[in-house]
Amino acid sequence: MAREIYSEYTDKIEPYGIDEAWLDVSDSGNLKGSGMTIAREISHRIKYELGVTVSIGISWNKIYAKLGSDYKKPDAITEFNRENYKDRIWQLPASDLLYVGRQTNKKLQKLGIRTIGQLAESDEKLLESHFGKIGNVLWAFANGWDEDPVCKEGYEAPVKSIGNSTTTPRDLENDLDVWIIQIALAESVAARLRKHGFKCKTVEITVRDNGLYSFSRQIHLRQPTNITNEIVTAAFQLFKDNYKWEYPIRSLGIRAADLVLDDIPVQLDLFGNQEKKEKLEKLDRTVDEIRRRFGYFSIQRAAMYQDKVLSHLDAGTHTIHPHSYFHG
Repeated sequence: MAREIYSEYTDKIEPYGIDEAWLDVSDSGNLKGSGMTIAREISHRIKYELGVTVSIGISWNKIYAKLGSDYKKPDAITEFNRENYKDRIWQLPASDLLYVGRQTNKKLQKLGIRTIGQLAESDEKLLESHFGKIGNVLWAFANGWDEDPVCKEGYEAPVKSIGNSTTTPRDLENDLDVWIIQIALAESVAARLRKHGFKCKTVEITVRDNGLYSFSRQIHLRQPTNITNEIVTAAFQLFKDNYKWEYPIRSLGIRAADLVLDDIPVQLDLFGNQEKKEKLEKLDRTVDEIRRRFGYFSIQRAAMYQDKVLSHLDAGTHTIHPHSYFHG
């Protein structure tokens, strides 16, 4: 196996997908030689011990190393260093950059951004206004400012928050539209909280309208929760308190923060209805099980049937990026 070969050079091996991995060999130089020397040796061994070829990228950060591995295939070694990266990387299409998908690339092109260099030299605030926090991330990635370390295999970073956001299938024009999307997002966030054994003490929303105005607001809860109804109720109240409908809404997000383990005892809320909370918790877990067995759309809340376009959003397929990418 390739990873058995990798492990002879470093214990810092972070799998990426099925057949890729990042290796940090910065502590191996005294024993094994330079990054290029190690890459050539690994390439040779994989070819002759496993009978397959491998494409290797070398750089001082994970993002550029990934670009290097994709630069030439199927049997090549590409090094991007601090002296040559602007000449070699910045001319590449922005779509080659990690996390620039088809839709993001279309939006970048509308802004006149077609290469990684143009992205790197763009106004970071402009990108943030169009893409939210991911705009800051892409700007940093384009400039090679990725400080995310290579983690040892099996390492799991501590979860600091869980959230989902979406650019909506159409612009949202009223409170009901917002309620439908927030239900889908809250269901996904709450389900992940339950899956990982957490409750949240803070709910945060992000809103961006089609006039490109965006904002975030948060509320601290009286009791930690992973109940869908409590999360969406808090999120919707935040929205109503802070948005005056000058423009239709383009994107929404919900984030659960200040996480605590769900088995930690909490003081009973004298002003709450504990019996109702227990019923809602049981209902959520029943919905989780039904969706696990029969799929996300096998059971839906009644509100989701009021708009076929908006209710078609499958929040269960959203990707949550590592917390370190968003520095939130």
